Amino acid sequence: MQPRPVRTIALIGPDGSGKTTQARRLAAELAAVGLPATYFRHAGGRRWFGRLAARLGRADADALLGSRRMLFAESVLRWLAILRTLLRRTLTGEIAVMDRYAACQYASLRARSAAPAAERRARLAYRLFPAPDVTVLLTVDPRTAQHRIDTRGYDHETLDYLVASSAAYRSLPEFPAFVVVDGNGTPDEVAAGIRAALPAVAPEPAHRARIRATVLAGTPVLAGAAALGRQLAEVF
Repeated sequence: MQPRPVRTIALIGPDGSGKTTQARRLAAELAAVGLPATYFRHAGGRRWFGRLAARLGRADADALLGSRRMLFAESVLRWLAILRTLLRRTLTGEIAVMDRYAACQYASLRARSAAPAAERRARLAYRLFPAPDVTVLLTVDPRTAQHRIDTRGYDHETLDYLVASSAAYRSLPEFPAFVVVDGNGTPDEVAAGIRAALPAVAPEPAHRARIRATVLAGTPVLAGAAALGRQLAEVF
């Protein structure tokens, strides 16, 4: 297959599907063959708030902030993380291998039974970000995901939520464009599946990256802040 310019590769999927492990690994593998690839994590802060909740004697992040406020904080923090990644990528021309992207937020909202208006506002804020050149959805059996989460030991998800999360990703309108990879195997097996599913990768020419940086630098900040500000007014 003829290599084509790839600027962004996003790995998405339910918690416990192996996103972080595989995104780090993919970035390292691309870098090892001479491609300027860098790993970026787009967390929503739920783990950090969960740890804070535990220290304060609360059950989890939702118990600490309330479900609506936690979803709002997650949306904001992930939006800012993606903005940082895209600004850096456009300035440097490197290939961004992203651990989570906007679809993760939409799926989180659906899995946690947020009101449809919350997803509409999130999409309004995130729509200024371009879709990744390749989005890899790692699918996993919810029981396998729960076992992995419990094994790592720093958080927990109920089986019901993991079932809802898996269904939420498949319900997204973006789903047909995802490259679906089975995440149930060993890390080596999953990595091989990702490599087999990816197109041949080549970096974007530097002059195109500089042009994109100029466009990206200001517009999302203003429009996204307006959309998130509207949600803030309704949440608090």
